[in-house]
Order: sequence, then structure tokens, then C-alpha cells
Amino acid sequence: MSSLKTASETIKVDVSGSELIETPLLNKGTAFTEDERREFGLLGLLPPHIETIEEQGARAYDAYCGEPSELEKHIFLRQLQDENETLFYRLLLEHTVEMMPIIYTPVVGAACQEFSEIYRRPRGVFIAYPLRDSIDEILQNVKQDVDVIVVTDGQRILGLGDQGAGGMGIPIGKLSLYSLCGGIHPSRTLPIVLDVGTNNQERLADARYIGWRHERIHGNAYDDFIEQFVEAIMRRFPNVLLQWEDFASVNAAPIIERYRDRLCTFNDDIQGTAAVTAGTILAAVAAVGESLEDQRFVMLGAGSAGTGISKQLIRTMVRNGISEAEARERFYVIDINGLIHSGRSDLDEAHRPIAQDVENLKDWQCDLSAPISFAEVVRYVKPTVLVGVTGQSGAFTEEIIRDMAEHAERPIIFPLSNPTSRAEATPEDLLRWTDGRAIVATGSPFDPVEMNGVTHSIPQCNNSYIFPAMGAGILASRARRVTDEMFMAAAIALKECSPAVKDVHDSLLPALTEIRSVSRHIAVAVGREAQRQGVADVTSEEELERRISDTMWTPEYLSYCHPPAG
Repeated sequence: MSSLKTASETIKVDVSGSELIETPLLNKGTAFTEDERREFGLLGLLPPHIETIEEQGARAYDAYCGEPSELEKHIFLRQLQDENETLFYRLLLEHTVEMMPIIYTPVVGAACQEFSEIYRRPRGVFIAYPLRDSIDEILQNVKQDVDVIVVTDGQRILGLGDQGAGGMGIPIGKLSLYSLCGGIHPSRTLPIVLDVGTNNQERLADARYIGWRHERIHGNAYDDFIEQFVEAIMRRFPNVLLQWEDFASVNAAPIIERYRDRLCTFNDDIQGTAAVTAGTILAAVAAVGESLEDQRFVMLGAGSAGTGISKQLIRTMVRNGISEAEARERFYVIDINGLIHSGRSDLDEAHRPIAQDVENLKDWQCDLSAPISFAEVVRYVKPTVLVGVTGQSGAFTEEIIRDMAEHAERPIIFPLSNPTSRAEATPEDLLRWTDGRAIVATGSPFDPVEMNGVTHSIPQCNNSYIFPAMGAGILASRARRVTDEMFMAAAIALKECSPAVKDVHDSLLPALTEIRSVSRHIAVAVGREAQRQGVADVTSEEELERRISDTMWTPEYLSYCHPPAG
């Protein structure tokens, strides 16, 4: 198969007949012209009526609407992706707001849980631990050039925990958003699962489970396997962007620290979540006419997302001119054992940079030798910003939120856990408990809330605003590494796109219908920052913007011809 282009032109295709129809990136179905049907041996293999992509899309949308459940809609779209990728992405572009939650959060969580049951057709690469000495051979079976890889080991799928090989739904979904939002051509993306077993007893007991039936490996064996994988990737795809996704916190941070200076790589749960949250908080603070440095933050949850968000915001404050010590004083991060502070003896290295100095707590009327609860922290800190990344539904209680609202005129409250069922509180409750004063953003989609004659839109603080644009900016600038400053640039660029910055009553985040133009704006900022950081060769701004435009693939049918003989 020849490489596909990104504009309307004739391309050379070296397959024909049934093989052409069964190649998702080349199949046009009933849209093949009469000349193409004759030239490529398709006469009689398709119905006689020739349709436009618009007619195909209308028919596909009718079928989609007829599916009885969200999971069935997900299955329908995945099947369409496996049959005709151009039509799949055309449908997503025309119905982005409606379909993004179906192909990704929150429905992808259920799809991962049911992955073995709904498995239809191979997509991506499964690298199982027993085949660890054959990774080079496995990657050689990937015939196309690859620009972006998303990889998971399936251990921490959203808020649903260990799904083993079923975690493949996450890289597939993420890469769909790379193409939908960032315009990365789907032929140049590759989803990978590192199947190191699972500790999910329900999966192991399931006769239909398609993964490696073994308890999850860990320790040195796990670390050595990851090293084998990275080395093989660097041999096969030396210039690829490698995104780590849904790894458990105990592995996520060490992996990105170990490899960030060896290849172009980032962890979306740590860095992407941090950037989109920081950008949305920056927009909220600007909308109410305040500064970031004037806020008091409480972070409920100290996993990879919570620590990443805290560190990103601290770096942003330092960039704005205050010292790191002053910035850290504004953050109170809570894990399962209460407030993280320097007096605790159980802190690991990942938590020390976000630990509150115990000296700052000396006026608190509580036992500092015992765990300090979430409610106590809110009582003493009087936060203006509250973020939840716990995966625990109901963690934001009415009592705690009302306590916060007593001391914050416009409390900024972000229950970010996915899927929807794991959100720390519903937007409706948060607005009711704060008399409509809260500024709310969520991790999963929620409907607008009507209160006292006012419609409150609920923006989804979704990583899809960041990682596809990061990919586009990295590829266009030809960055060799991914830096923290590039994510900071992405966060600031996202804030610049916020409608609420111009009108406090408007949404904190731009509409998903504008996601491609937003991605372009962020990609330019990321590419410029890569050049400033010295991880990409300097070009003119016009050249960078031209490259970004060139990477923005549009799902439309191209004309085909055979390659010349010989």
C-alpha cells in the first residue's frame, strides 16, 4: 500500500479487488467511481449505486442512532473504523460533540472492560511478556512508517483499575483523537499494549479473556521488559513520538523520568492532564479577574494526575515571578493517608516536591502526628481552588463544599475523575451547594445545569485539548524531546482560547466543534517553545505554521490509479 496524501489528488495504489475493499485506510465502499471499479477489479463486488461521502455519512449516522446503547454505538463506530477509516473520521468531524464521549471517555471504559467480548478485528500490536525476546520481530510486522505511538500496560484504566489486555481500547481511542483533533494521519499511528498479565481476577476467570493469563509481573522483571520495549522502539522507529498511557502511578513517573532524555516521549496522565487542568484553571482565574498567585489550592488525590497538576501549576507560578518556595506554600495535596506534609515519614520521592512544610501548619488546631483529613484541610486552608483526581464518587461532600464556599466568592471546583460514575461530585450538586457561584469543570461530559434562570455550561477538562495538539506541534517542529516548558506553552495557549476570558458567563473551554482550530493554535505554541528550548531546529514562524497545516489531514476520498509498471 502506498502512503496516503493529505490533499485532494490522485495517489498510486498497488492493491485491488477484495484486498482493496478490506483495507480500511483505502476502502471507499460505495463511493468508488465507475472508472475505479473497472481499473481495480471491483465490478460486481459493490452495489451499483455510486454514493458521495456525504450520502454514506448520512446513512452511517442513521445506523449509529439506531444502536440501543452507548456501548453498542461504540462498537458500531469501531467496526466502521475497521472497515472505512476515512468515513469514520468524516463522521466524527461532523458529530464531534456527540461522538467523542462514545469513542473515548466515558464509554471507552466500558469498552475496555468488555474488550474480549466485543473484540472483532485486530488493530495495533500486542506485546506479551512471554514474547519479550521477540519484540524486534513483532515490530518488524508493522509495515507502515509511524509518527505517533500510544502504549499502555492496562494497569490503571481510567478509574476502573487493571483491565489487562483490554486496555488496548485506550491507545486505540487516544490515537483516534490524535487524528480527529490534531489531524495526524491515521496511517502513521500505532496503538500498543504491553501485556504483562493482570491481577484482575474477573479477567483471569473469564473464559473469553484474550490476554496473557498470568498474574501481573512487577519489580526488576517489569523494568527489564520496559527497557527491552523502549530499545526495540528506538531501533524500529527512531524518530517516533511515544506516549505512555494509563500506567499505575508506581510505574508512570519512574518510566517517564527514565526515558524522557532518551527519546521523544511523554506521559499523558501526568503531563497532559496537568497541562489541560492548568490551562483551564488559568482561564477560570483570568475570567474572575484574579491572578494565579492569589489562589489557595487543595488537591484531593496524589497519584500521577494529582502530582502532575500540582507541579505544573507550581512551575507556572514560578514562571510568573514568585519563588518555588512561595508557590509550594499555596498547595495542599491529600492522599489516602491525609495531607502530604514534610513531617510525614511515609513520603516517597514523587511526593516530596509537593509536600507542605509542616512549619506552615503549626497554627492548625489538630494533631500533626496523625493523618490530617480532607475536611480539616479545607477548614484551615480556605481554598479558592479544589481539584479531585481520586476516582472516588462522592468524595466532594456537601459539608466540605459549603465550607469552601463560605470563604471563596467564586470557588473553582474541578471533579476530574473518569468515567462519569467516578466523578467526585456532580456539577448540579456543586452549583446547588454554592448557590450557583462555583466555576466547575469536569473530567467526563455532563449536561448543562439550569439554576435560577441561568444555564451553566459544564466544560469537560479533557486531555483531548492538549495531547493531539502536542503531537502536531512536535511533528511539525521535528522536536527531538518533549520538555515541561512545551506543556506549559500548551496550557497558556489553551487559556488564550477560552471564551470565559472575554466573558465570565461563557464557557471556560472552547467548544469541541472548534477543536481543530484550537489544536492548531496550541501546536504553534508548542513548536515555538520546542525551538526556544533547543530541542528542535529553529525555523521561521511562517515555516512552522506551514508544516502544521501540512500535517492536518482532512478525511476525504482521493482518486486512485495503479503505479506504473516496472
